[in-house]
Amino acid sequence: MRVTFSKNVFVAVTNVCRNACAYCGFRARSAEDAYLVSVSEVERLFRNCGGASEALFSAGEKPECSPFWRSVAKNNNISLVEYTRMLCKIAIKHGLLPHTNIGVLSEEELRRLKDVNASMGLMLETIAHVDAHKFSPGKDPKERLRTIESAGRLKIPFTTGILVGIGESEEERIASLEAIAAIHRRFGHIQEVIIQPFAPKKHTPFANRKPPKFEDLRRCVKWAREILPEDVAVQVPPNLVSSARELRSLIEAGANDLGGISAKTHDYINPEAPWPSEEDLRRMISPHELRERLPIYPKFVKKGWFSEEIRHLIEKYADEEGLRRRECM
Repeated sequence: MRVTFSKNVFVAVTNVCRNACAYCGFRARSAEDAYLVSVSEVERLFRNCGGASEALFSAGEKPECSPFWRSVAKNNNISLVEYTRMLCKIAIKHGLLPHTNIGVLSEEELRRLKDVNASMGLMLETIAHVDAHKFSPGKDPKERLRTIESAGRLKIPFTTGILVGIGESEEERIASLEAIAAIHRRFGHIQEVIIQPFAPKKHTPFANRKPPKFEDLRRCVKWAREILPEDVAVQVPPNLVSSARELRSLIEAGANDLGGISAKTHDYINPEAPWPSEEDLRRMISPHELRERLPIYPKFVKKGWFSEEIRHLIEKYADEEGLRRRECM
């Protein structure tokens, strides 16, 4: 069986966020902790990108709604969307294909970012209203589904997923997967669905909550493969499983993608969980074949769902299957 992954440089644009999710250790909790990545730091990261083809841009959601934004933005009126667009252009200049996931966005904001991104994303997390999202207006399932649908209307190759173990029931996990499948059947734009286990973080309200049992996670992967259309990949994060045996078990349950790994940057959302190397991944999933892809999936490469702004990079990196050329690795 072929299992795909991508190589990225992970850029956390800002940790300022309007949401206060009970499990999140990334969000700034004081003005002293808040930051906005500088252009010079991004340039430095991209000068030697460790063989990556993807620039992954992540951020807190609608930071302009936070009192911390004015200080980190140096009182400029630039929005997160416009700042991220500028960083995407820098990534392209350095030969990287951007993938942006910065929270709930309007259709106009998605349109503004579309031409400078190979793909975009937003985790649905859950269709349920859970206590973990009590102070997180952007985690309203209707708002997140609206963004995913808007991306479909704009023909943006899209990543979404569910977060397992934040207070939702098994029935609600299934309903979340069914909601994603229904949207994809309408628009055909979802390239992968991440099945991500909750991981407790220190100094958060959920610090003492137990992560989901492995069997719960495996069962969810199995449901995802049964519910989602065949052309949607099921992704599991390899840094959030405890062993090669568990990872192979998830692949046998239906997972066929391992997301992005980086030789240069860590997982800012789960900094306690380092990414395995490509060599480690090959060993962990053996005898399955590991194959590198781009942040835009082969189906969308072949359909031409990308802009003229990044065409030269798609043509440089994509082979006849739409995966990454071996000579460009």
